[in-house]
Amino acid sequence: QVQLVESGGGLVQAGGSLRLSCAASGRTFSSHGMGWFRQAPGKEREFVVGISRSGGSTFYADSVKGRFTMSRDNAKNTVYLQMNSLRPEDTAVYYCAASRLTIWNSEKATKEEFYAFWGQGTQVTVSS
Repeated sequence: QVQLVESGGGLVQAGGSLRLSCAASGRTFSSHGMGWFRQAPGKEREFVVGISRSGGSTFYADSVKGRFTMSRDNAKNTVYLQMNSLRPEDTAVYYCAASRLTIWNSEKATKEEFYAFWGQGTQVTVSS
């Protein structure tokens, strides 16, 4: 069982930056691929970025490529999402997720069913 707690959300002006963190409990953190998803009001939850167990592979949604960077620190059981050049359309609740214990697959990692554990979410609001 993995419990995930996100932090770092808030209100920022367009063009600004935020860094989200997701702290995981349990001793199997390094065995899980990790992902960030987001859900804007009135929209379905969507994939943002995923990272492999070692951190050696990342895969970004086109909408955030070049602006967002995901990383992980397995010694601290934490993943991060550095968000730069934020836009109003980035406004959403951001969720951290831990994958099922399976081989990392970038394509499959874009799907919610690839993940077994979810955090409660943190709100990011970007004002214009």
